[in-house]
Amino acid sequence: MNKVERINTIMRYINNRAQFTITEIMQEFKISRSTAIRDIRDIEALGMPLVAKAGRDGGYYVMRNSLLPGVRFTDDEVKALFIAFMATRNAQLPYLKSRLSLAEKLLGLISTNQQDDLVLLNQILLFEGTNPHNPDLLELSDLPHPMLERLIQNLLADPYLWITIEEDKGTKSYPIYLLYLYHEKGLWQMEGFDLSEEQKKIVPVGNLIHIESYKPKKRLSRKKILEKLSKQEERINLVLELGHEAIAQYKKYHPLKAFISYTNPYQTTAKVKIYIDANNPEQLREVTNWILFLGEEVKIREAPEEVLESLQRRGITIPPYEGGKSS
Repeated sequence: MNKVERINTIMRYINNRAQFTITEIMQEFKISRSTAIRDIRDIEALGMPLVAKAGRDGGYYVMRNSLLPGVRFTDDEVKALFIAFMATRNAQLPYLKSRLSLAEKLLGLISTNQQDDLVLLNQILLFEGTNPHNPDLLELSDLPHPMLERLIQNLLADPYLWITIEEDKGTKSYPIYLLYLYHEKGLWQMEGFDLSEEQKKIVPVGNLIHIESYKPKKRLSRKKILEKLSKQEERINLVLELGHEAIAQYKKYHPLKAFISYTNPYQTTAKVKIYIDANNPEQLREVTNWILFLGEEVKIREAPEEVLESLQRRGITIPPYEGGKSS
């Protein structure tokens, strides 16, 4: 009997009794004391209201008329939840450790036939990043950076944060208003507004060393922050022309803020515009790698000097530069 089956059976067992003890659970289900205690705690977490009674004749009893209402799922809803789990495994998601107990609770709510369907789906559906030799739904080998969950907890309380990050030249601390957290190229990134320099910053979560709430006497409001960002994003400083093969590469991957517009009816040529912070080493390196990723069918019409110099340092011959350098 696996854990899910055992917990379901224990729930039925204790629900039919006025009172029970840990020793009775151990003897009835032939499990150790520590396992029995863990199972009881899991049953309480599922919503069964248990009350501990101290003393010689102590034990547990169930509060009658206090059970939480049962959750009912349709077959399609169960499959949707299960497939969502499958599609996101090994994706460095926050709260990944909670998926184990969440999956067990889900399986405990459905019939044997539904469980058989899920087992079959787990065998035949493979998503990107899935190891076909170990397609375990509850694979926990690709945990996210430990700072991610802490960052989310702070963000839920207050988006104004004081952060310390690790850079090539040492550490740096500054206040930031956190706008977004996103997962790109296997890494978690945080996008925010640097409240000291008043400009957008993109910081890899893996570079974070310390986070705490930031509570200055006078805060810049969210409305003002968005207004300043809007003005900054209007300053397009990188313009690329793409051929057919470069467009195909663009569709495979592009930065979140890159905008494409096709320049012929057949969508075989296009123009891409984007604003980059050329003084940000991380962003400069990312954009340089992205231009190289687009391939040979790229023409640079406008770009900061730092981008051109970065490409030249990589020893890459690029098509003739036909625009003025952007400052």
